Amino acid sequence: MKNVLLIKEIYLEAFRNLGHALLKSYFKAFSWFCIASYIVMLYAFIFRVSTGFAFD
Repeated sequence: MKNVLLIKEIYLEAFRNLGHALLKSYFKAFSWFCIASYIVMLYAFIFRVSTGFAFD
């Protein structure tokens, strides 16, 4: 739980002092897109490993 709170605080601090609202929205959307892409990549990798895919 401590790690989750630390990540949340880092996330909030990163966007606290950005100036323009459009820039702020863009970076928030981009960060969520990156997180979602990373989750999809992890899912695909775990699926391939669990089904016995040969990484040759």
